[in-house]
Amino acid sequence: MPNPTNNKLVDSKTIAALFDMTPRRVQQLTKDGVIAAVKEGNANRYDLLPTIQRYIRYLTAKANGREPSKKDSEIEGRRLEAEADLKRSKADIAALQLSELEGTMHRSEDVEAVMTDLVYNIRSMLVALPGRLAVDVTGAATPAEASEIIRTEVHKILTELAGYKYDPEVYARRVRDREGWGEQLADDADD
Repeated sequence: MPNPTNNKLVDSKTIAALFDMTPRRVQQLTKDGVIAAVKEGNANRYDLLPTIQRYIRYLTAKANGREPSKKDSEIEGRRLEAEADLKRSKADIAALQLSELEGTMHRSEDVEAVMTDLVYNIRSMLVALPGRLAVDVTGAATPAEASEIIRTEVHKILTELAGYKYDPEVYARRVRDREGWGEQLADDADD
């Protein structure tokens, strides 16, 4: 028995007339994958029976609401992309928070606060210096002896400053205070 679809290829004008549409709409349906074409030279040709069947299936799906419009597909695509961006952002924030909790990263305001505390500490030592040295310097026999007393005290302050070490616990305490975890830990200890 011969294949019923052999030699049943028609052009887009015939399909357009059959479906009551323009040849341009037939080309669009072909591009969208609704119907299939066979290339013959420069023109598209359509196998009549499979083309009709595919178009009927397309219309049935569309009538039953299973065929999303192109606009709906674009909106859904943008929604999925936005969700993915949001999830990536949340993951980035969580990674930064973890780095902060582990002490491998510090917020600029915490670094500023710790450095401000250090500067105020140094300032306090320097402001107290004249009062601490006044009696000793007035008791010095020579200006060279007074100078040595002052130099010794300045070197004590510089030695103390040089001994300053990074303390991760200072930053961890700031994170706990900012997040309110210090109060939670105290409450947990009371229970």
